[in-house]
Amino acid sequence: MVKRIGVLTGGGDCPGLNAVLRAVVKTAMVKYGYEVVGFKDGYKGLVINNFITFKSGDVSGILDKGGTILGTSNRDNPFHFRVEKDGNVEYKDMSDRVADNLNMLDIDCMVLIGGDGTLTSARDFSRKGIKVVGVPKTIDNDLSATDTTFGFMTAVETATEAIDKLHSTAESHHRVMILEVMGRYAGWIAIESGIAGGADVILIPEIPYDIHRVAQKVMERKNAGKSFSIVVVAEGAKPLDGEVVVSKVISDSPDPVRLGGIGNRIAEEIEKLTRIETRVTVLGHLQRGGRPIPYDRILSTRYGVEAVELVHQEKFGTMVSLQGNTITSVSLEEAVGKLKTVPPDGELVRIAKSVGVAFGD
Repeated sequence: MVKRIGVLTGGGDCPGLNAVLRAVVKTAMVKYGYEVVGFKDGYKGLVINNFITFKSGDVSGILDKGGTILGTSNRDNPFHFRVEKDGNVEYKDMSDRVADNLNMLDIDCMVLIGGDGTLTSARDFSRKGIKVVGVPKTIDNDLSATDTTFGFMTAVETATEAIDKLHSTAESHHRVMILEVMGRYAGWIAIESGIAGGADVILIPEIPYDIHRVAQKVMERKNAGKSFSIVVVAEGAKPLDGEVVVSKVISDSPDPVRLGGIGNRIAEEIEKLTRIETRVTVLGHLQRGGRPIPYDRILSTRYGVEAVELVHQEKFGTMVSLQGNTITSVSLEEAVGKLKTVPPDGELVRIAKSVGVAFGD
């Protein structure tokens, strides 16, 4: 019988993480009388045994707080863990140490909150016989086994607010304003904020663009008496027969390629083709931070409560999932390794084009 559960937050931070933690701790303690142990800084805490034992007051006042009180990391894969020895760096499989730590602490199962990388490790732990339940997290909303991930709608609201503010400057100065948002492989933030903010051009990874068609849209607006244009571009957007723009490579990271700079490249090309002054705003980590909107607080709470219910029902090796309006679960085997991307012929693209938005195709 479950008596003690562990929890951690892995990968990038995200609005709503604290709301999930709050729901896990409160449901576990109040409804079932479980003890809850929180591991710090993602899987690193699980490997080096850095943890706290939650008291009920530890999660008071965090529902609306951004980030994660446990800390997080996107570099510490326990199956490929960075170890320094005698000045040299090597990578080791530390999953057996994790299992030993859990046994030593009498932890019966783990609730693992994170994106595809965190959940892939969760699946691998499940394969080793460790009892785990996953909770999906990514502001990119690109996990295929759930309809919506918490934090996504807060990121969309942040981007939409930025578009709203760029409109007034663009119109006043007769400029093209480009907003670069997150979205390496999936353009969900770009397309939803672009539609909500009234963008004129939306560029996403799923639809390679022709810069001449983008410039054509800008000039059509100018010739129609509209002296400004708003372009929203996902960081992973790329031109026809071209590649994504890489800002830097971090060799010791599990995901070494960092994107960034597509907005500036498009700005230079638009100015060259149209001779209209073009400026760029890169939202970057502003999309990750801040208070979660009410929708994400509620969704996070639903996810956290359901994670504990799955633990109580001993449905291990699963991930909490939103299907339509219903919270349910799917197997971790099904949940990881496949991205959910924007369908180029789907409803969002279709309705955007219907109201005059260009995608550069």
